[in-house]
Amino acid sequence: MLTILMSIKPYFANRILNGLKKYEFRRKIFYIPSGSRIIVYASSPVKAIVGEFTAGRIYLGKPEKIWQLFTSFPDSGIEEKDWDYIKGDREVLAIEVVKPIRYPNPLTLNFIRSKIPYFRPPQSYIRIRIGNPLLDLIRQYAYRGD
Repeated sequence: MLTILMSIKPYFANRILNGLKKYEFRRKIFYIPSGSRIIVYASSPVKAIVGEFTAGRIYLGKPEKIWQLFTSFPDSGIEEKDWDYIKGDREVLAIEVVKPIRYPNPLTLNFIRSKIPYFRPPQSYIRIRIGNPLLDLIRQYAYRGD
């Protein structure tokens, strides 16, 4: 199983973690197997790790085909803003959102950097390897409700 830290705009991150958006679209194509753990970094102005989800089914295709497929699902949570993001690209990746979890204690960028000074949030995504101190930080602080 891969663990991936993915930057997502706050509007879309909230919809994912609230269970409203069932698919995350990516213009940058990368290998991601079903079952991967996706840690959600809500980009500016939030600038925090806010939750995670499991990658379900993975789709790859031309934007028009992906859009046509997912808008035919009545509860996909896909909106016009998603089309604005993917239109014009040659290929897009669609990741099914499974088991979204909102962390009770989001980890702000400032907090993360106080513990891991060299941390830089990804432009799109980065793979997180076993032993990465970010995983320990999430385990220690994000699940606490205090």
